Amino acid sequence: MISLAGCATGGMSANGRHLSETQCRDLTALRSNAPPTPERNRSELAALRAAGYDPSRFYDPYYPDDLQAAQRQVDRWYQSECRVAGSD
Repeated sequence: MISLAGCATGGMSANGRHLSETQCRDLTALRSNAPPTPERNRSELAALRAAGYDPSRFYDPYYPDDLQAAQRQVDRWYQSECRVAGSD
């Protein structure tokens, strides 16, 4: 699974995007097996939170389904919003 953490506060930004340029860059790096960094992990986590995942709950009866649903949502955002080298 990919790791998503970052610099979004959640929801859609003023430019109509769900993922920031930094998150796109960090997610691309994580997808290409670049070493994880604290910054990349924060970018991934912020994207997951924007997609509705709440890792702070002590007991989550829906885990891991809720995490996987957020990962699928972030993947859809990534596919539609992040320009990947070689995809043009």
